Amino acid sequence: MFRRSIILGILLLSSSWSVAQVVAAADRSLPLLSVGGYYSYYDVNYQSIRPSGIGAYVDVSPIFLNNLGGEAEGRWLIFNTPHDFSEYTYLAGPRYRFQIRPRLQIYAKILFGAGEINFPYHLAHGGYFAMAPGGGVDYSLTRKWRVRGDYEYQFWPNAPGIPGEPSSSLKPNGVSVGISYQIFQRAREVEP
Repeated sequence: MFRRSIILGILLLSSSWSVAQVVAAADRSLPLLSVGGYYSYYDVNYQSIRPSGIGAYVDVSPIFLNNLGGEAEGRWLIFNTPHDFSEYTYLAGPRYRFQIRPRLQIYAKILFGAGEINFPYHLAHGGYFAMAPGGGVDYSLTRKWRVRGDYEYQFWPNAPGIPGEPSSSLKPNGVSVGISYQIFQRAREVEP
C-alpha cells in the first residue's frame, strides 16, 4: 500500500512538472525581476554642490499584480565633488508602471530609506531618513534589455543638522540614465 501511494504521488507530481506551452507570437514579456545600473547627476541642495555618481537598482513585479511592483536602489554620488564631499542613498518602495506602447513604459514611484552625507573638509558625517518621489521611462531594446531615464526629488527632513549651519531639510534632486537586464519574465497577451 505504501509503495502504491508513493508511485501515485510521483505520477501526480510528474504531470505538473511536464507542463509545457509555446508562447504565442502575439505575446509580450513583462519583467518579474530586473537588475540595472545607472549614472546620475544631482543637485544635492547643499552649498551649490552638483555631484554625479553611479547606482544600481532592482525592480520586482509580483505575478498577481499587473502594474504595481517594487523598486530598491542604491546611489553613490562620488564624482565631481569638492573637498571630499559625498552623498549615498539606499531607498526602496512601491512603483506603478503605465504601458504606453509595446516597448515603452512610464512609471511613478515613491521610495523611502536612508541618506548619508560626508560633508566637505571632513566636517561631519550624517545619516538621515530620506523620502523620494520620482518617475521615469523604460524603453525595451530587446526582450531582456531596457534603457531607463529617471528623475527623483528627495526630501531629507532632518538634514543637515550641523551646529552653526541653517537647520532646514535638504531636497536633493536629479536625473539618472541607465540600463537593465530582465532576469525573470512572464508572458502576457498583447491587447489589440
